[in-house]
Formats: sequence, structure tokens, C-alpha cells
Amino acid sequence: MQASVPLGNYVPIYVMLQLDIITTDNVLKDKTRLQMQLKQLQGAGVDGVMCDVWWGIVESKGPKEYDWSAYKTLFQLVQDCNLKMQVVMSFHQCGGNIGDDVNIPIPRWVRDVGVTDPDIFYTNRTGNRNIEYLTIGVDNQPLFSGRTAIELYSDYMKSFRENMGEFLDAELFTDIEVGLGPAGELRYPSYSQNQGWVFPGIGEFQCYDKYLKADFEEVATNVGHSEWGLPIDGGEYNDNPDTTSFFGSKGYLSEKGKFFLTWYSNKLIIHGDQILNEANKAFLGCKVKLACKISGIHWWYKDATHAAELTAGYYNLHDRDGYRPIARMLSRHYVAFNFTCLEMKNSKQDPAAKCGPQELVQQVFSAVKREEVVMAGENALEIYDREAYNQILLNVRPNGISKNGPPKLKMEALTFLRLGDELLEKKNFRIFKAFVRKLHADQVYMSLGI
Repeated sequence: MQASVPLGNYVPIYVMLQLDIITTDNVLKDKTRLQMQLKQLQGAGVDGVMCDVWWGIVESKGPKEYDWSAYKTLFQLVQDCNLKMQVVMSFHQCGGNIGDDVNIPIPRWVRDVGVTDPDIFYTNRTGNRNIEYLTIGVDNQPLFSGRTAIELYSDYMKSFRENMGEFLDAELFTDIEVGLGPAGELRYPSYSQNQGWVFPGIGEFQCYDKYLKADFEEVATNVGHSEWGLPIDGGEYNDNPDTTSFFGSKGYLSEKGKFFLTWYSNKLIIHGDQILNEANKAFLGCKVKLACKISGIHWWYKDATHAAELTAGYYNLHDRDGYRPIARMLSRHYVAFNFTCLEMKNSKQDPAAKCGPQELVQQVFSAVKREEVVMAGENALEIYDREAYNQILLNVRPNGISKNGPPKLKMEALTFLRLGDELLEKKNFRIFKAFVRKLHADQVYMSLGI
């Protein structure tokens, strides 16, 4: 670090590991190659790496039959390379979202419950099930060998704590991100490629399983509107807002529409609140920070409806901040707000999709800071170019370097997607190393002159 730049400007970077299905044999087979890659990252000044800790792998054999052996092998390898780690408690399926390169479903014994009770999965209006993640409607239903979904997640985190004591004591893990939905994000699976969604479709509401439907009917009855049902005019995955009655005819602004959207978004916040409460119990006394990932749904952001955000559960409109209530919930649990799409610029998007990634990041940063929550970030897509790196630098320190101490606006960390052969190509890696130096603030912010 240059003496003229205070240490508080430093933003650590973690690189996401790109691994095949994690088994002890696979980790050992790729040990030499992985060691070499980790050494290259360390030589570039990278602070650590990130990996998903897949529920579908660890508890695959049966209820409470946890097998952590492959992860212990991996963690020891990372520790030997003197790198730190971010780990994700991944209760979702790998496969079906952008960037997924392998298929790792949730445990079969959990999916088997869905054979007789398919409503354990998120369901759209036409009855299609999404098996990426259990519906939040079963959070408190003892359907899984007597356990609720919340108890499944809680027991998993407790087992991680019990089995990873040596690494926790050694402070290998700096962050534990708690998965709260599809792709590990606190949202509904409103836009899934497995369901035929293609960018920039508005997505579909995912609340038509019998559990969420019954919940809505109960709360609607309690406020004197038993005749209200769930929306039937919200459109299909690849619709535009103006082709649906709910959005195009402003049904979302009606009394009934507002009531539904409030319920829909609040259920998501309650879901996060419950699981993060369990996470804090599981990791009480550990020297780690907890985090939660929120999706950067930037398409239709500049449309009055914000339709894609609304179907995902983010009730965000020009006169209603949909991210501040989430930040407020996270603040109660001292959990960091991890946001995506930091690399995106408006000028690179299709104008027809009314994207606003730059304004979205600014809005979220403002909401998070008002609630005094720590903010971190990720890139949404794989990137290797200067322009995208510069946009990240601008977002992690919007006001640039401060020479008088830590900047008032600064993200606490960046997770970079991802480690692979393309990143390590000579030209790409040279640009990446320059990016890491600037992220670490060894010189003032400026475009990458490479």
C-alpha cells in the first residue's frame, strides 16, 4: 500500500471456485491443478476464494447423514495456500440459472417428499413446479421426517459448525453467506431457464402452491376481503409488462394489487428473518461475518411497473423502496447485504428492456447505508475486460479513494465470478491483476491504463 492512501480504502477480493461436483476423489484428482491456480491467485494479491457448500452433496444419503469429507479436503488445500474463504450454505439446486455449469439437485430424500406432496415446491399460476428450492410455504411445516424446512437448514448449519471447528478456530472463513432462495439469493424463482424464461421476460409470480395459497386466503379474510384471490393476470415468463393486465392495466396499483404485493414481498422477508435467526444461533461465538445475497434485477427497472423485480419479490416502485425493508431485516441480524450486477452499464443493455443497472446499484447502496448495514458485491456475469472492471471499481468506491481515512461510501468486499482457464489466460490475467491492485487502493481511482 502507498503511504499516502489510508488502509481503510482497501477492498478485499474473493474469487469463486469453478469446481465439478465436489467429492473427495474429485478434489484429490484435481489437487495439483487447483493448487497451481490458487498459487496464481495468491500471487495476484487475491485475498481468498469462495465456494458453495452444497446441501445436495453433504446431506444426500438421508436425513442428518452429513458427509463433509470432500469439503474438509478442499478447505485444507485453501488453508495451505494461505488464502481465506467465503463459503455459501447452498440450499438450492445448481442448474437452471445463468453461470451454472453442473447439475446438483437438492437431496433426493427431500425431493421424494414432493412425489406425494408436490406443493413443497414453488408453483406458478398454471401449476408448473420449480424444484430449485423449497417453497417458503413449507418453512414451518413438519413434512421432512418430522422436521420443518427451517429445521433442515438450521441442522445443516449446526453440523457445519460442529465439523469445521478446526477451520473456524483458525479463522479460515471470513464470511458465511446463508442461501435463502434460488441461486442462493433472497427471492422467488420468478425467472428460471428451466421453466423457459429468456431475458428480458418479466417472470412469473411463484405463490400458487397450496401452502402459500392458504396463507394468502387467510390474511385476505382477516382484513375483510375473503373474495380476493391470487393474481390470474400477471402474465407469463417471457411477457413484457404492457402485455399483462396486472402490469399493463395498472392492476398492481389497485388496492387488491398493493395488498398482494405487500404480502408477497413480506413473506420473503419473514423467510430470511427466520433462517438468519437460526444462522446466528448456529455460528454464535465464531469469528465470521454472515451475509445474504440479493439479486440485481435490472431489466424493466426503468419501466414504471418494475415488473421483473415485483415477480421476484422485490416490491420496488418509484415511490416505494423495495430494498430498504430487506436491509432493515438484515440489520437486525448483523448480516451483510451482498448485491450483484456491479459490472453492468446501462449503455451495454438492450434499450427495449428498459434496464437500469447503474441506478439500481446506486439505489440499493443508498438503502443499505441508511440502515447502517455492511454492503458487499459481485459481478453477475463472467467478465475479463477493462470497462467492466472500471465499473466495479466505481461501484465499490463511488466517491473514489479518500486520503483522509476510510471513504464514507465503500463496499466491504467483492466476490469475483470466477476462477477458470479463461481468467488465467495471459492477457486476461494481466488485466485482472491490475484490477486487484486498484481494488486494494494502492493508487487513486482511474481507468485501467494497461
